[in-house]
Formats: sequence, C-alpha cells, structure tokens
Amino acid sequence: MAKSRTFQCADCAASFSKWSGQCDGCGAWNTLSEVKPLSSGPASKTLGGRRGNPVALSGLDTRETPPPRTRSGLGELDRVLGGGLVPASAVLVGGDPGIGKSTLLLQAAAAFARAGLPTVYVSGEEASAQVRMRAQRLGLSDAPVRLAAETNLRDILTTLEAERPALAIIDSIQTMWSDNVESAPGSVSQVRAAAHELTRFAKERGVSVVLVGHVTKDGQIAGPRVVEHMVDTVLYFEGERGHQFRILRAVKNRFGPADEIGVFEMTGMGLAEVLNPSALFLSERGTPSAGSVVFAGIEGTRPVLVELQALVAPSPHAQPRRAVVGWDGSRLAMILAVLEARCGIPFTGLDVYLNVAGGLKISEPAADLAVAAALLSAREDAALPAETVVFGEISLSGALRPAPQTENRLKEAQKLGFTAAIAPAGGKTGAGNGMVLTRPGDLTGFVGEVFGAG
Repeated sequence: MAKSRTFQCADCAASFSKWSGQCDGCGAWNTLSEVKPLSSGPASKTLGGRRGNPVALSGLDTRETPPPRTRSGLGELDRVLGGGLVPASAVLVGGDPGIGKSTLLLQAAAAFARAGLPTVYVSGEEASAQVRMRAQRLGLSDAPVRLAAETNLRDILTTLEAERPALAIIDSIQTMWSDNVESAPGSVSQVRAAAHELTRFAKERGVSVVLVGHVTKDGQIAGPRVVEHMVDTVLYFEGERGHQFRILRAVKNRFGPADEIGVFEMTGMGLAEVLNPSALFLSERGTPSAGSVVFAGIEGTRPVLVELQALVAPSPHAQPRRAVVGWDGSRLAMILAVLEARCGIPFTGLDVYLNVAGGLKISEPAADLAVAAALLSAREDAALPAETVVFGEISLSGALRPAPQTENRLKEAQKLGFTAAIAPAGGKTGAGNGMVLTRPGDLTGFVGEVFGAG
C-alpha cells in the first residue's frame, strides 16, 4: 500500500492529500509543498538510526540579562523598536508603494552609522547613484554608510561576511534572488528562502538585519506569512498620500511592546519626528462643528488625541451608503444597529460617512462612544461643547464599558487644553483634576444627557 503524502500551503498552512497549483484554502498560487515526516516510527526511535545531541534545559526562574540596545537618535524609531536596535535581530518593514519606506530606512541607516554602528545598505530596486541622490537631498551624504546595489543573495551574504557590519538593510526582500531556488525573484519560494537565509545569517553572525517588504492591495506584507514568523520585529509604515503624516506601527516585537507607534511628518528634507502627535492631529481643527468629535485614544503606550468626523445625509439610493476611512466598517454597522435597537434612533434612508482625520487608523474599541457621538452630532446637526473629549466602549446591550488607561487619556487631554470629558463610569480618573467629567451609565443615558433625547 502506497504511503500517504501531505502537502501544506506556505501562506495559510492548510494541508491537502495531493498537490495542486492553487490552494483551496486561501486561493494562492504555487504555494503547496510536500511535508515529509521526521520519522515513520514511534517518537522514541532515533531519526534514521542516528542519535542527536542533548539539549540544555533551564528553569523558568533563570534570570536573563536584557539585550543591549543601540539608539539611533530618531526618538520615534527607537520608541517603536522598544528602546533601540537589538544586536542579531531581524526586522521586517512593510508599507504601501511610495509611502516613504526607503526614505525612512536611509535616514535610519545614517543615524545608526553616526551612532557608531558599521552599516551596509543594499538596494535591489535602485541603482547606487539613485540612492546617493536621495541621500544628498536629505543631507546625509556625509554619513558613513556603505552602499551596494545587488540582488544575488549569495553575493550579498558573502559581502556581509567579509565586511562584518553591525547593521545591514536590504531593500527589498522581494527583489532578492537565490540561485539554489528554481523560481523567479519575488515568488513565494524565493521570498521564503531569502528571508530564511538572511535571518539565519543575522543570528549566527550577530548582525542586525532590516528587511523591506512590499505589501498587497489588502495591506498585508506580500509573500508567505511564515516570513513574519521568522523575524523578531514586524513594522508597518502607514499613511495617506494626501496627508503629510506617516505612522510607523509595530505589529510584532519580541524585544518590546507591540502596537507601539512612531509619528513622522513628510517634509522636503525627508521624514521629521513628531514629538506631540496629538497637537499635530488636531492642528487643522477649527471651530467645533456638527459631526466633529475629539477622541482620546491609546496607541501602544502613548495617548493620542484625534478628531473623528461624521456626515449623515439623506440617501438618494435604495440602499444607503456606509463609507469609513481609518476605522472598522463592520464596527460602524454595529454602532448604528445599537443606536437604533437600544435608543430608537434610526439611520434608515441616510448615507453615513466616517473619517479619522490626519490619516491615522484606529482599532481600539474605546472609540465606540466617540463614533456614536459624532454620528448623533451629525444627524441632529448639533455640535458637542467645545474642548470636550469622548471615549468609551459600547456593548451590544447598550451598556458602556470603561476604557483602559483612563487616567492617561485625561492627562493628555488636559495637557492640550481640554476642560471636559465624556467617559463611562468605572475607569480611574485620579488625573482628571480640573476637568468636568460626564459619566453616563449606558448609551441611552448618554444620548439623553448630551443631546437631550432618549
């Protein structure tokens, strides 16, 4: 009887009994490969008749010294990395085309090189002359960065082994080509092989490696998801081309907090740090108007104030539109359903538009109450009181739940001159000295207290 064979998708890890060109689980092409078992016998038998070396074990109470870090001097980048660059770490940076990834990493390479780290910048997308032109424009020509334009992975690894830098930046992983993999550059097999070799080189030689990754139309880093599992840190560079703000967000970090953000502003001289993101996101906010609400949020470990804008208008279509920028569209649908079911406020026959000003993307549930306030303000054409911030989570029953780090949110709001806050009861408000706090118990009470309806 023939032995059964197992094939696994490199993208979604789905398993199949036979090979096919397209994965039935995620729809990706040419991602199935055969998974061979380590041994066909019991686990107690040695593999292939050969004994392995014993592995050293340690207890949970073993104390480890924290890894040393090198700061670049770019405070926002060091914050996202968890306090600086860790030796022998692998970092993956993704972002939309033209968002400024190469500009950010060239500035980072110059900053780390000036901080004393021997740095090599390898470009697989641009010629060396193009990179030098960008460096001249950014005023970085005097930085001691070694530059190369190459895509052959074997030649790059040989060069890095000879030069022995402390930091190597590869722009980008999709352009790397390994001669021992029979596929085109940018394919799943090539990306996986290149990421594996570079990550292993980083661990064995003690070199920090930063990889640039392209993203798909869905905003995910292109290639197999196993690449994100290989590296130590995954950063996303976000932003809208129409805005000058750029957000560097850590979605994975083995050496620091995830969901930490760094805020930059795109200028003629490159990316400039934004030390006070709240003031920048609110800088274009004029006189409070209907549909405008300031939300006190938390991004990573820092409080950030941002303006939420809503527009509610009669719909000429049979099915009203629901458009969202910077927030989750399904959560907007939930808020609209709760307002209608628990408060009797319908949005039938009305187009609803919601926008997060400044190009920031918000994911935390604490924005629920601010979104509801913006929707009601736009529907009733009634502006909220000036200098008021709103935050809190809404449950399906219409109850309001306190947001975490309430004290830090109020501190940030008070620092920027806000004098009033609307937040659910129950959160710690010891820092709200001098602020007028409105503490509704449920959504119905919030509607009645703030908008005079219930």
